[in-house]
Amino acid sequence: MSKQDVSFFDQVNRNFDRAAALTKHHPGLLQIIKNCNSVYHFTFPLEKDNGDVEVIHAWRAEHSHHKLPTKGGIRYSTGVNEDEVMALAALMTYKCAVVDVPFGGAKGGIKIDNRAYSKDELERITRRYTFELVKKNFIGAGIDVPAPDFGTGPREMAWIADTFTALAPDKLDGPACVTGKPLAQGGIRGRAEATGRGVAFVTREVCNVAEDMKALGLQPGLAGKRVVIQGLGNVGYNTAKFLIQEGAILVGISEYEGAIANPDGLDLEKVVDQRLQTKSVLNFPGATNLPSRMDGLELDCDILVPAALENQITAENAPRIKAKVIVEGANGPVTSDASEALDARGVLVIPDHYANAGGVVVSYFEWLKNLSHVRFGRMEKRFEEQAYRRILKTVERNTQRSFSEQELAAASQGADEADLVNSGLEDTMVTAFHRLREIRAVHKNQIDLRTAAFVDAIDKIAICYQDLGIFP
Repeated sequence: MSKQDVSFFDQVNRNFDRAAALTKHHPGLLQIIKNCNSVYHFTFPLEKDNGDVEVIHAWRAEHSHHKLPTKGGIRYSTGVNEDEVMALAALMTYKCAVVDVPFGGAKGGIKIDNRAYSKDELERITRRYTFELVKKNFIGAGIDVPAPDFGTGPREMAWIADTFTALAPDKLDGPACVTGKPLAQGGIRGRAEATGRGVAFVTREVCNVAEDMKALGLQPGLAGKRVVIQGLGNVGYNTAKFLIQEGAILVGISEYEGAIANPDGLDLEKVVDQRLQTKSVLNFPGATNLPSRMDGLELDCDILVPAALENQITAENAPRIKAKVIVEGANGPVTSDASEALDARGVLVIPDHYANAGGVVVSYFEWLKNLSHVRFGRMEKRFEEQAYRRILKTVERNTQRSFSEQELAAASQGADEADLVNSGLEDTMVTAFHRLREIRAVHKNQIDLRTAAFVDAIDKIAICYQDLGIFP
């Protein structure tokens, strides 16, 4: 088997093995952490709108039960298979550990192209999928909590929550069986853009480390950095939007229909508007069409964000990658052998099971909100505002300065749900990044950040088993 033929799950395990060799944990413990705990493959019939009957294939994998519930998205894609859901479930296990979210990893998928089905057909598929998960005890607030992924969104999550609560009406924590729901169904502000915002926080923090930027021949900070985004879905779009707000320049966009480039910068919103109208990014005014969508990955840039699907950068095209920093917005966009080759060239790769963890971080916040039945900020916002006003009034009395009502309102504003969610997300991503740099430093900077992230995850998961007295 050639390196290109290595399965997705084997690639994840190859990265795991490289990091595990740097730890001192019992070999049996490492095998428990590494292996997928359970996989459920099932089929069910779908009666289509025209009366035809189609057999639907679906999966749910729970990789690790070291913490419960397990957590992971559900994707609708013709590429879904058992190996993929196992690999993605494993990455979720390690991702949750790196950002200190108390979940085990899981993943689900249905082998369909969601564009080929009507809304009513998708609803029947989603509700039947949920029914099958309930029947096998693969869903629940304390068991396994799905979320959106490729091809799914808040609508599908609302169908899942509604189906679950209909089947278990006595469960007060029913809405916590799934995250990524619409706000009216128990969702949380900031969830939709959480993964992209998290990738942007990561990229900003990476660029703020002067030592690392100097090694790459770059100046600290995001301002002026040339960015290429692969994928204009939820993650890619929001990443690009937040990076542009920080002063980065979007010089290239790659989508499944092709890629475009402009070294002077692309107007993100206008590109998105054109794609909504024409279904294509190609022929955007002022931009150059590239020969193929994969050529977008090879553009001259400072930062490349592959935010589409796995296996986009391989041993074949890695030598042609010109980016100095790669931030993995998607899951598994850089194969294990390509990652090694890029690291050997001095390219700084920020691994997926850290970089795109923003979604699961904010999903954790949504889960907590559903369990507590209280919106973040509801109890403390007004108290904070009144406390800040008292401080400002004290300043007025002691300094003879007078604040206008507009100034008082601006300076004393309490945090609402979105503020708290974004603050918690930023703190999580920043703290985790510097932890990974510390691990790399312990190993005298002889390992890449991907290996450091695996070492971090393995150590944290191992503690859970060691505390049970199973292993020394």
